[in-house]
Amino acid sequence: MDLRVALIGYGTGGSVFHAPLISSVPGMRLAAVVTGSPERQRAVRERYPEAEVVENADRLWGASGACDLVVIAAPNRQHVPLARAALTSGVPVVVDKPVAASATEARSLAALSAVRGLPVFPFHNRRWDGDYQTAWRLVTSGALGDVQRWESRFERWRPEVKKSWKESADPRDAGGILYDLGSHLIDQAVALFGRPTRVYAEIDTRRHGATAPDDAFVALTHPGGTRSHLWMSATAAQLGPRFRVLGSHASYTAPGMDGQEEQLRAGLTPKHPGYGIAPPESYGLLGTPGHEAPEATAPGAYQDFYAGVLRTLREDAPPPVTLTDAINGLEVIEAATRSARETTVIELDQ
Repeated sequence: MDLRVALIGYGTGGSVFHAPLISSVPGMRLAAVVTGSPERQRAVRERYPEAEVVENADRLWGASGACDLVVIAAPNRQHVPLARAALTSGVPVVVDKPVAASATEARSLAALSAVRGLPVFPFHNRRWDGDYQTAWRLVTSGALGDVQRWESRFERWRPEVKKSWKESADPRDAGGILYDLGSHLIDQAVALFGRPTRVYAEIDTRRHGATAPDDAFVALTHPGGTRSHLWMSATAAQLGPRFRVLGSHASYTAPGMDGQEEQLRAGLTPKHPGYGIAPPESYGLLGTPGHEAPEATAPGAYQDFYAGVLRTLREDAPPPVTLTDAINGLEVIEAATRSARETTVIELDQ
């Protein structure tokens, strides 16, 4: 029988990412969507007529056995309360990034997860970006030699401030560029090179009318000596390369963003031919000066996150992303915030 999934939230995260991905994984079924917006309720009924539309998440907890997995795509300040409600009701949970507004909150969620014996899966889908998968293969296979520096950028040109909780300066909202785009960049670097020993950051609020940080640089020193340099910005009028990975034997440079988000926004899903496939003109370059060649980009596959969740719940396989991973990421974000405030390097406990 298919795993019945209840999705809480049908904004951009729920409608563009979670619902299409859940519906694309054999063995999973989008059974219910929670949204109080009449407009979003209509959108759910049009695209997923088989899913029940639920106005309030409380109805999920009151219906015993109504679902086998809860996915939380609500605003950040609701992540922990909703996740605690799901676990207390006996249901495992996927929580969009960042899992919590603080590492302390995330650790409290880990404690409840352990007591209830139920997993919490942080949704770090960009581990399945095609260019990141390509870089991962090149790094772990030794094709680059010893990696000296990992440069990673997630930049946008959004000069106008939009009214959104993502632009909020209230700490409970976990708004700002570091929690939004930085969560992805930090997670990717830490997943590949390990929890850093030192963190340095420069964090700014540059746009007129902005109250939350919108431009940041974070430098990490990893245990093996690799340094990660991470840029995230809403004020980049020209975008830098997505990745530049410098090794002792060769380097790899990827020019632009993985195309899955654009495809999902256009209504495509992993069921469509060509989903996640990068065109040859977007391939990165591998090699040394005068000896460079295009390196084919691996297919992007966000759906593999949910396939991994299914294997964990059905086959007791290791989770695709652990709550410890999310806690490490939040601790790095908090260290980066302190570093920028105090203009110093922060040492992280190992």
